Amino acid sequence: MPRFPSSPAFWRSPVRGARFTSVLGLVLLAGMTVLFVTGLLSYAAYNPDLSPVNDKTPGKGLLGFFLFSWPTDPHWLYRLTQGVHVTLGLALVPVLLAKLWSVVPRLFALPPVRSLAHALERLSLLLLVGGALFEFVTGILNVQLDYAFPGSFYPLHLYGAWVFFAAFLAHVVLKAPAAVRNVRKMRAGREDEEDNDDELAAPDPDPPTVSRRGALWMVGGGSALLFGTSVGRSFDGPLRETAVLSPHGGPEPGEGPNGFQINKTAAYVGIDPRETDPEAWRLIVTGRSGTVRLSLTDLRRMRLHSAALPIACVEGWSTADQWWRGVPLRDLAALVGYDDPPDVFVRSLQRRGAFRSAALRANQVRDARSLLALDVNGEPLSADHGRPARIIVPAAPGVLNTKWVTRLEFGEL
Repeated sequence: MPRFPSSPAFWRSPVRGARFTSVLGLVLLAGMTVLFVTGLLSYAAYNPDLSPVNDKTPGKGLLGFFLFSWPTDPHWLYRLTQGVHVTLGLALVPVLLAKLWSVVPRLFALPPVRSLAHALERLSLLLLVGGALFEFVTGILNVQLDYAFPGSFYPLHLYGAWVFFAAFLAHVVLKAPAAVRNVRKMRAGREDEEDNDDELAAPDPDPPTVSRRGALWMVGGGSALLFGTSVGRSFDGPLRETAVLSPHGGPEPGEGPNGFQINKTAAYVGIDPRETDPEAWRLIVTGRSGTVRLSLTDLRRMRLHSAALPIACVEGWSTADQWWRGVPLRDLAALVGYDDPPDVFVRSLQRRGAFRSAALRANQVRDARSLLALDVNGEPLSADHGRPARIIVPAAPGVLNTKWVTRLEFGEL
């Protein structure tokens, strides 16, 4: 028996074959395309053109060609797009691992380079495999709030996605026609017939313990299991309790009106309770006509508005719609001279973590549901939900719904 993986006879599994690999490749073709599109939408939702506050990837240049002003309707938009992105990414893990397993003999093939064209193909495969592993590993670590990778997640994941998808498209152009032919043969019940041109099939396979069709069912079952134990975090009601493997899975934290999901506590981000004392706290609002200082009592004397909105985070979790009550941001803009609200820069008392401050576009400020929230579900905000005041904006990523607000600066950013 050959001892070295460079020998084709080293690989004995009867499951490997071009047709088995083709099915997995076509599933990844559809799934990866959805992941790429929803990932770009998530990036656009952060409004990174509001530099330098929201821009975590300076110097992106042409890679930001797709950016646009993120809308506020429907109010569940980010909850949907990011829920699809994270849930689908988790469900595709077994498919990706099976695909890499199916082609591993090619990584050891000798000679490593036979021609310039072969060298370019090998390079594209290196970028494809490396990019896929990088994107999935960093994405999974991020949804579990385990930032074990160097640097900021935002530029790493964005640049990695472009490298991966460029290699992915090149691979699709080269391999898609053969993959479609192979799948047609499997559908015709000819998946086990001999194919002398199949470079992935073992020349001397071991006795089969499972058919290729059965192996595909196993991979699909693994994906279904991951899907079923994570998708509930994007829905309301009892289904949320099934999301045992999703970020923040399990029961909702706490009880009562403030008993819904949070990402980071006030203590974790360094909030001094004395700074959020309702008697001492002041909101500073600046704009074209000057500066206004408002106490919590002043804000409660203004026209208050209520809106039912969820919180949806990049990690894939989201809350049900909560009833928020507070002062519309456009009314605060009017206090400092703006009948037509501009962009706003929001400063927080938060001392640690990303997005200690954030910016919102004018279309977000104009929406009547965009609030400086003081209450949730009929009670004042808890410390961990941003007491005494926080931002809540329809369809915006969670980090842009800034907590522990201390200052609003209206003007073109």
